[in-house]
Amino acid sequence: MEEFVDKALDYASKRARFAEVRFFSSFKNVVLLKNGTISATGYSVDSGLAIRLLNRSIAFSSINVASWDRIREEIDRAVRISETPGRNKFSNEPTFRDSWEVEQSKKIEDVSFEERISRMRELDDLLRNEKVSMRILSLSDTVEQEYNTNSEGMALRSRLPKVSFFAMLGFMENGSFEQGTVEVGYSGGYEALDRWKLDERLKHESDVLKSAASAKKLGDGQYDLVAGPEISGIVAHESAGHPTESDRILGREMAQAGESFIRKGDRGRRVGSGIVNLVDDPTMSNSFGFYKYDRDGVRARKRYLYKDGLISEFLSNRESAGRLEEASNGASRSSEWDKEPLVRMSTTYIEPRDYGFEELIEDVREGIYMKSFTEWNIDDIRLNEKYVGREAYHIQNGEIKEAVRRPVIETTTINFYSSIDAIGNDLEFSAGTCGKGDPMQGVDVWMGGPHIRLRNLNVR
Repeated sequence: MEEFVDKALDYASKRARFAEVRFFSSFKNVVLLKNGTISATGYSVDSGLAIRLLNRSIAFSSINVASWDRIREEIDRAVRISETPGRNKFSNEPTFRDSWEVEQSKKIEDVSFEERISRMRELDDLLRNEKVSMRILSLSDTVEQEYNTNSEGMALRSRLPKVSFFAMLGFMENGSFEQGTVEVGYSGGYEALDRWKLDERLKHESDVLKSAASAKKLGDGQYDLVAGPEISGIVAHESAGHPTESDRILGREMAQAGESFIRKGDRGRRVGSGIVNLVDDPTMSNSFGFYKYDRDGVRARKRYLYKDGLISEFLSNRESAGRLEEASNGASRSSEWDKEPLVRMSTTYIEPRDYGFEELIEDVREGIYMKSFTEWNIDDIRLNEKYVGREAYHIQNGEIKEAVRRPVIETTTINFYSSIDAIGNDLEFSAGTCGKGDPMQGVDVWMGGPHIRLRNLNVR
């Protein structure tokens, strides 16, 4: 269908104040093992045209029928919709004509089905030997190709290969069950398998589950907390990334993904201690959320959502930026050809500082080291939140002691960030799929950060 893009744009441009036509295709492979047995394999090819017009309002439509008559009919239908009064403004942005792709040192197309299966069986054998009773392993790859044009002169071509791995593990001992996950993603090729060191990660996770199954609860009370990068990441994503999405702030996502505790005039409002910087950066090399230009054709860049503990930037696309009368910062994303671009995160993290891990621990008299979580919850305005530890340890007088079972932290976004008094110099990421919109669409993201230290949190 790519051959229809320029013709469709020419036709649409004569019928709308603004027209955009985007061709998107994806090629996907997946292998799923459950307890050593191949549960599912799949290969899919999907492609289509996305059409967006602006007259009295913004209209979005999509089609995957390779017929000019049908495409023209779809454009005519979108024109009629765009004549309905509604949101009718995009921000003014520079126009780019460019072509980009992410390089692979081990190309996806060079990795056979047999090689994928062999690698997965090796990992399953490792876990089975560790007596992990529930083992669900998934290995996926995709190549996304796009040709994006608009009536302002934009013409962008891209090719984005990605690889991801997900494991859900369960361990049972004396009636006590513990469950954990490992999720990693990478923009690039199958060189990712060497970078991830999955053997080490899965062996560590199996040890964590065994230890947690026999661990004891700590008493309720106030504790200092040293949180690992997995905790930093989920906190950054849920309580900085989501509440700074401008469509939430403006109310568009109210009945779908929720609202935000942040209001339109809140830039400069304090939400954390002065050492806290929250970043979203699509340009980070090999990030699972990597892109050079967003779906609106805006060049991607690093964004400071919270800067020095203050609300700084809102994530925006051209629609929300137009309503705010400012420039977009390139946060427009969609998962497929038939999904409308929305304001989305990419690679969200707490920015590292200069503390070593031992320095974070040594000043804690009574505390908890929570390295990973087994559960999290947050409300619709991203203010009240809860994190339950998976790998967690008691800290006494600057030393890490015994494992503790599922410590629970219930706090608010502002209290969490305001309690941070030291930030580590390391930086790690995990992958995820962030869901939003109606119909629901999931986009690939990275989330992470360094180890951080917080003072006097209520723990139960």
